[in-house]
Amino acid sequence: MSDKHALPSIELTVTDVKQYFFCPRVIYFTYCMDLIRPTTTKMKLGKQSHNREENLQKRRTLVKYQLIKGERRFNLRLRSERLGLNGVLDMAIFTRREAIPVEFKMSTKGLSLNHKYQLAAYAMLLEDELFIRGKPRAICKGPVRPRRYVRRGFIHYIPTRRVHEVEITSNMRAHVKGVLNDMRRMIMNETMPDANKRKNRCRDCEFVRFCGDIT
Repeated sequence: MSDKHALPSIELTVTDVKQYFFCPRVIYFTYCMDLIRPTTTKMKLGKQSHNREENLQKRRTLVKYQLIKGERRFNLRLRSERLGLNGVLDMAIFTRREAIPVEFKMSTKGLSLNHKYQLAAYAMLLEDELFIRGKPRAICKGPVRPRRYVRRGFIHYIPTRRVHEVEITSNMRAHVKGVLNDMRRMIMNETMPDANKRKNRCRDCEFVRFCGDIT
C-alpha cells in the first residue's frame, strides 16, 4: 500500500517518533549534525528495568491486559518498507482476535503524548509485519485476523505497576504518518526547529549544550 503524499525514503525509527514529540531538535541534532546520543546512567538503568520486567511478565497472567490467555513475544524487531520505519517492540500479545503492542516505561508521570504516539507507531509496524499483501507473517504461532484487529495497545509503567490502554485510532495513524513526513522534511531541508517551550525537558537532555537559545 503506497502513500502518494510520502516524501523520499529516509529510514526512521519508532524512537525518533517518541523523541520528536518530546523535542523535535533531538531529531535535527541526530540526523543533520550526526551527533550520537550518549548512553547515560538513566538509560542503562532503564534497560536493566526492562529486562527484569520481561522476566516478570513471563511468569504472570494477562489479567492486567484484560485477557485470559494469549501468546507473548518479547523484543520484536519490526520494519515497514511502506512507512520507512523500524523499531524493537518490548512485547506483543497475540490472541485469536487481535495483536496487541505493549511498551514498558520507567516513568512515574503517567500517560504522555510521546509515549502514546510511540505506541501507535509500533501498532502500525505490527500491522505491516503481520499483513504484507494480506498474508499473515510467521511472527506469531496462532491465527491472527485481518489488519483492523490491531486496534489497541498498552503502556505498562514499571515503577507504579499501572497499565494504560490506548485505542489506536485512524486519526492517530494519520498523525504518525504526518510526523514521519515532517521529520523527513526537516532532515532534507536541514531546518532547525524552534526551541522547546517546555524548558523543564531541557534539564536532562544530552543535546542541550548545542541549543544556544536555551536559557
